[in-house]
Order: sequence, then C-alpha cells, then structure tokens
Amino acid sequence: MAQRSADKGLSRIGAAGIGLGGIIVAAFARAPWMHVSYFDDRVGGGVRALSGAQWSTEASAVALLLLAAGVAALALRRLPRRIIGAIAAVAAVGAALSPLNLLVSGADPERVRTLLTAGAGEAQAREGTISAMAEITSIQVNPVYLVLTLLGFLLAAAGGVAVAARPGVDSAKQNKYETEAVRRQKIGSDLEENPDSGRVLWDALDADIDPTDPAGGVGEGVDKQR
Repeated sequence: MAQRSADKGLSRIGAAGIGLGGIIVAAFARAPWMHVSYFDDRVGGGVRALSGAQWSTEASAVALLLLAAGVAALALRRLPRRIIGAIAAVAAVGAALSPLNLLVSGADPERVRTLLTAGAGEAQAREGTISAMAEITSIQVNPVYLVLTLLGFLLAAAGGVAVAARPGVDSAKQNKYETEAVRRQKIGSDLEENPDSGRVLWDALDADIDPTDPAGGVGEGVDKQR
C-alpha cells in the first residue's frame, strides 16, 4: 500500500513537472535567443532579434504538447499515463537538441540570413526582415534564455520519465465501479443461460437485479452506479 501511494505521488509530481516544463519552454521560446547586427548600403545598419520560436519552430509546438501531456497525465488511467509520459519525455529530449546545439556551436550565419530575409521582397514585407543585400556583421547569442529553455525541456523530460516508470494506480472508485459492472454483466449472462439455478437467482437478488428481467436489471444497476 505504501509503495502504491509513493508511485501515485511520483506520477503526480511527474505530471506537474511535464506541465511546468511546458510553461517554461513556452515562455522562453518567445524570448530573443539572439541579436543580429547587419549593415545595408541603402538604409544603413541595425539590429534584429530572432526569438526561439523563429529559430526553433518545434519549440513552441512541443511546449503546447507538454502542457497537454501534463494535464492528460493527471486525468487518464494508468496505461495511458505511462504512454503519455514516454511521449512527453521523448518529445522534450528531441526538441532540446536545437537550443543545445545553438548554445554549444553558435548560430549558422546562412540560416540567420535566410530567416531574416524571408519575405523581404514582398510588397508587404514582414516586420523585422532585412534586405537580401544586407550584410550580417555579427550574431550575439543570448545564453541565459537558451539555458532556461533547456531547463524547461529537462524538467519536462524528467517528469515524463517519472510518469512512464511509475504511473501509479487507478483510483479505488474506478476499480470498484468496473468490478461491479463486470459482475452485473456476468450475472445477467448467467440468468439467460440458467434461469432456474438457485445460486444464480440469489446472486441476482444480492446485486439488486430483477431475475425476471435480467437485461433491464443490469442496465438499471449500471445507471445507479453512474
């Protein structure tokens, strides 16, 4: 009993870790992961910011997935909780590779240029774009936001592993309801097969099932349980 209680508590902590990790990632994916300085012969120089969501589009998507997984890990039954925990852990680890690579290796100038010049030639140029003729002079990565994002992914991954490894047990109320439902269904089948059996009749009466109307009795019994 103590082990089951510990498992259930760990699964709740894991679910909270998944959700909190998702919140952290969602918050810092909006922050500027880097500032890019450029120079354009026509309009001069300037600085543009690239957010985490722009650099790593999967970060925002995984953040939403983690938020949903955190809620699902609290609401679902034992097996789905285990599956959700594993999915959350894998997704968090996979999405963490982008900010980790950026932190360790720095930004690829060509990719930075591609992101900043996307749509620059259109009539309604996207705000924050630069001319395709502009020269990238420097890229300053913001390590603080990257580390915080990585911590969010790490927290979510640890929570997912905890839920997958120790999903806990289903509540006694759910198990009792299922046991009673299965028992009533079995008694109804027994009444149809052996309506004259004394044991079956007593079992039906004990379960508040009308032996003369087993189908109706079973249905009423289930409705009462609900």
